[in-house]
Amino acid sequence: MKSALLHIHDDLGAESRLQAACDLARSCEAHIQCVQVRSAPSLMAADIYGGAAFAPAITEELRQIDDRLRIQIEDRLKREGVSWEWRHVDGETVSALLRAARLSDVIVATLPEGARKDFQDPLPIVPDLALGGRTPVLAMPQSAKSFAISGRAVVAWDGSQEAASAIKAAIPLLRLAREVHVVTVEEADKRAFPSTEAPEYLSRHDVSVQMHSWPRGGDAVEAVLLDAISSLAADWVVMGAFGHSRLRELVFGGVTRRMLRETRIPLLLAH
Repeated sequence: MKSALLHIHDDLGAESRLQAACDLARSCEAHIQCVQVRSAPSLMAADIYGGAAFAPAITEELRQIDDRLRIQIEDRLKREGVSWEWRHVDGETVSALLRAARLSDVIVATLPEGARKDFQDPLPIVPDLALGGRTPVLAMPQSAKSFAISGRAVVAWDGSQEAASAIKAAIPLLRLAREVHVVTVEEADKRAFPSTEAPEYLSRHDVSVQMHSWPRGGDAVEAVLLDAISSLAADWVVMGAFGHSRLRELVFGGVTRRMLRETRIPLLLAH
């Protein structure tokens, strides 16, 4: 991975995102593309109560906030000694980031730890980023201190196109991991031998793996996967995102939805 898009926003996940981008840059000799999005305030867009009259003052205040944040982050990046550039774009956050990420290898975004209650809470944009574009998303928990690329990686493998896309995107990082564990969840028919496609593919890319078939019992797949991640003491996880439609996952629950809600380690997601 040689180009990482870093979402710039003043929130409680900003430090985690920045550290992850720097970890990527140092490990992969990658370039960080800092993208700061300025969205129009809702009262200006709706103008139900004449909010547009305040537009110049609000716009100037937002610009000043963004400029202060830019100075802080630029100073930090200079000290980190990594390659970086700055882009300032206007528009809706997700669509603006996806446009900017067309030639990026990964988007670094925040995985919120709870519902958004105020402006300092990170935006819950990871699902839309994963579904809306072709660039994989590194979802960093907002309290994470670093992205331990050289640690223990777990690859969730179910044979789906989404999981395959995630594995292919993760190859440069998996080569750097100390251990790589491929986990499949046993189907109801325990006589079925787990698929070896993923380990074979990874071995052709010089990634040595350990294969695990985790017993499901009567539990949901997502519960079993979370247990496997905990038992293996994973530092980060590679997985496909939203194998079913997002609406179906919202209504009936699903692996991606629960992983995004409960995981407290970095997730590399692809759809």
